[in-house]
Amino acid sequence: MYEIKVTGAFSSAHNLNNYQGKCENLHGHNWKVEIAVCKKKLDEAGLGIDFKLLKTILFKKLDKLDHTHLNKLSFFKKNNPTSENIAKYIFDNLHKEIPDLDKVTVWESDNSSAAYTKD
Repeated sequence: MYEIKVTGAFSSAHNLNNYQGKCENLHGHNWKVEIAVCKKKLDEAGLGIDFKLLKTILFKKLDKLDHTHLNKLSFFKKNNPTSENIAKYIFDNLHKEIPDLDKVTVWESDNSSAAYTKD
């Protein structure tokens, strides 16, 4: 199995609901996002999927999150904007255009991340 990964980033604000601590207050992050696609076979050029294609799709989706208040987006009005739910939100939005998407990982800091996988 081949795993192909690209990364992107966006900046946004959020506040966690039903959380006892500082993160219940409005604050921001410079989020790093990594997506992974798994392929069993390579194409005639020896590629699982073109990095350029993955980056184009990812950056377009992340641009819609950049410099937003996540809590105001409809998905996050129903789901707390935790790293876990942000990973799922991005996965669900990318999976439509990248059917072989396997995993989305988001970092809210250099040492804290959460991931969502298709299985």
